[in-house]
Amino acid sequence: MSDIQKRWLPGLYIQVLIGIALGALLGFLAPEYGAAMKPLGDGFIKLVRMLIAPIIFTTVVVGMAQTGAMKEIGRIGVRALIYFEVVSTVALAIGLIVVRTVRPGSGLAIDPAAMDPSAVASYTTASKNLSTTQFVLNIIPDAMLGAFTSGEILQVLLVSVLFGLAMLGLGQTAAPLLDLFASASKVLFQIVAIIMRLAPLGAFGAMAFTVGRYGIASLLTLGKLMAAVYLTCLLFVFVVLGAIAAATGFNLLKFLRYIGEEILIVLGTSSSESVLPRIMVKLEHLGCSRPVVGLVIPTGYSFNLDGTSIYMTMAAIFVAQVSGVELSLGQQIGMLMLLMLTSKGAAAVTGSGFITLAATLSAFPAVPLGGLTLLLGVDRFMSEARAITNLIGNAVATMAIARWNGALDLARARRILNREDEG
Repeated sequence: MSDIQKRWLPGLYIQVLIGIALGALLGFLAPEYGAAMKPLGDGFIKLVRMLIAPIIFTTVVVGMAQTGAMKEIGRIGVRALIYFEVVSTVALAIGLIVVRTVRPGSGLAIDPAAMDPSAVASYTTASKNLSTTQFVLNIIPDAMLGAFTSGEILQVLLVSVLFGLAMLGLGQTAAPLLDLFASASKVLFQIVAIIMRLAPLGAFGAMAFTVGRYGIASLLTLGKLMAAVYLTCLLFVFVVLGAIAAATGFNLLKFLRYIGEEILIVLGTSSSESVLPRIMVKLEHLGCSRPVVGLVIPTGYSFNLDGTSIYMTMAAIFVAQVSGVELSLGQQIGMLMLLMLTSKGAAAVTGSGFITLAATLSAFPAVPLGGLTLLLGVDRFMSEARAITNLIGNAVATMAIARWNGALDLARARRILNREDEG
């Protein structure tokens, strides 16, 4: 960017905020034109997504090859999975507690017979194939290069880990290839920096489409559920993640300020994937080792979806409340336990949120699946809360797991978060 641009253009943070505000305004004043802006948001997300697979591959391979210890890689992976299971279960439990207390669906008495299950037929059909076996098979690509074209993060991660382990075993023989991947990684992140200049345009298009397509009026009908979801996500971030951050040794508020631009981009695009490459760069700059960042962030995007966990619990109980079905405490806890499994089983499946809900509700015949149709109109407005919570959850997880493995330069992190070291 030239000196003139730096002097006259506001920072990315402000540009994204302006894009979101203008998009919401256009969607409100001219819904038809706002809905037509959808390609801008989709195009930006596609630009970022096309880089995710090669970035994960080069980051993981280079990180693993440079550590020189297979045992260390295994330890990071095991600890990450333990962390993900514990924290995502806490998120599910908090969602259950809040939805039982607030009861957002109790005032909407809707006849179950009036609910049209055909609107969610694609999700209920997909949920029938949701199993542990199918999940494992989804992780294995049909061909090695197919992992990079399918867009499945777990498939790319599997290929990356196998490639990294092979390079570790070859030692110096693979050194020239390691240098090539390291250089390729730098080029890819430079491309990300170029694409991020389009973030305000992408945020504008996505927000204009959301408001123009679904309308502010649709929020009023299910406003209580939306408020409950947003409140629960805030509670989880500042209480649970705040406690984890404090135990790790850094201040959550300062950390949120550090990743503020990424939070705004996710707010505008409703997709945490839109900042995956960028958050990896920032966490490594903050003092997390490359192997930890390379393994934890991609895995977390499939296994550590805290915001999605909160939403799924609340949405499932909400459908029961709206349908006039009173589930006992035991049934609700049973639903929670089932969500612990189905939320992981859907990690590699497109549209996993609704598929998981359909699979879970199928186990409780008293709750009509057609009730999911109530969520279709406002799901897009709640996706921002889910995506932002997922982003923050995975960023905090990376810091915590890095500290757990002795792979976090905490002194550097504190200097940067305190703005003592801006470089």
